[in-house]
Amino acid sequence: MSAVLVVVALSAVGIVAFRVIRLLRGYRATASMVSARTSDRIGLLRARSAAVRVAVRERRRH
Repeated sequence: MSAVLVVVALSAVGIVAFRVIRLLRGYRATASMVSARTSDRIGLLRARSAAVRVAVRERRRH
């Protein structure tokens, strides 16, 4: 009887572990996508800031 309970308990733990691992995999993919998108936007913002600085410098020269 106790061997059956051990098998059932281990099966339940395995199912829960499988679902948690699957959820973490999805979380990791989402976090990676957000990180990449954020760094892209930061790069664009830096490029725009540099363009504004150049335009202001050119305007002051003339």
